Amino acid sequence: MPADIGLILVALVIIVLAAELFTNGIEWLGQRLQLSEGVVGSVLAAVGTALPETLIPFVAVLFFGEKSGEEVGIGAIAGAPFMLSTLTLGLVGITVLLCSRGPAARSPELQVKHVVIARDLRYFILAYSIAMLAVLASPHVQVRYVIAVVLCLIYPLYVFKTFQHEGEVGEAPEHLFLDRIFKKGSNRLTLIVPQILLGLGGILGGAFVFVDHVENLADELGFPALVLSLIISPIATELPEKINSVLWARQSKDTLALGNITGALVFQSCIPVAFGVAFTRWNLDSGTVLTGIVAIVSATAYMLLLEKKALKPKHLLCGVIAYALSVGALIYLDYADGGFEPARPTEKHEAAHGRKLEAEPAVPSPPLTAPATTPAE
Repeated sequence: MPADIGLILVALVIIVLAAELFTNGIEWLGQRLQLSEGVVGSVLAAVGTALPETLIPFVAVLFFGEKSGEEVGIGAIAGAPFMLSTLTLGLVGITVLLCSRGPAARSPELQVKHVVIARDLRYFILAYSIAMLAVLASPHVQVRYVIAVVLCLIYPLYVFKTFQHEGEVGEAPEHLFLDRIFKKGSNRLTLIVPQILLGLGGILGGAFVFVDHVENLADELGFPALVLSLIISPIATELPEKINSVLWARQSKDTLALGNITGALVFQSCIPVAFGVAFTRWNLDSGTVLTGIVAIVSATAYMLLLEKKALKPKHLLCGVIAYALSVGALIYLDYADGGFEPARPTEKHEAAHGRKLEAEPAVPSPPLTAPATTPAE
């Protein structure tokens, strides 16, 4: 357990440093290509930071397609939108409120392009609502395939509309980190692309170490399987989005901060969900359906506030409350369904990380002997 805690802290430091490289590089890529903040945050940054949580369900379902692998896949797929739409958006609100105090304070109000974030949330609500309704088609494979194709088509349409929307190019960010070493100019692709790849590699590597040891720790502490797959794992895998958005919110780049999250919501509700609908039975339990409903309701509330240009940091804090209440409900549902059963590292954890539990050696039974008979006198 001490080793797990130490490696979790090391991974966290790696992710924070790599996120600084990635966000700085992705902003300069937007500058170099003359892209709007909406495109940079909602598409480029969102897809890049969504990779850790996207890979887990693919590995779990494709390589461990048994019941345990399928449950890990569905848990990871449903856990990401739930976490992003509640806790992660709430962290942006907390960051804005905390950073609006002191001598170098930022504005206490959200400085966001409302139309960009509202558009992201509309696409998310559409795609994820279809995914939740797909539960009704769970026994019908052909219908699920059609739904999966529809979800896959929604995402390129969203990307097209995002690029089509005319928006202003953001202000020039701080000097590219690699330019501070090589002194060739921050707008050179020969420096921008390597820095983005270096940052993304650090984020992915740190995230996988973080996930692995958080789940080890959760297993050792005896967390229930549902809590592990729907709550613990997303806390780890969504860490890149959280850190990137906190860094941008601290710098008053709220469109990038929120777009990084809402863009990831659209991606998560289309590509990984389409995979889950097509390649698992998609028979969601009550806890998973609950997280889906909470995610959709939360996104709808924020979208309505954005359309009225009334979204404030305090509203985002409601997501943290919704997350806490939902976690309590999930733990209650899991307990009511049979209670907590802590054990050795679970099949779910092993399947998610490409390992199978070794079968325990069978204990030989004592040989059967016929009962002794008493000779007749």
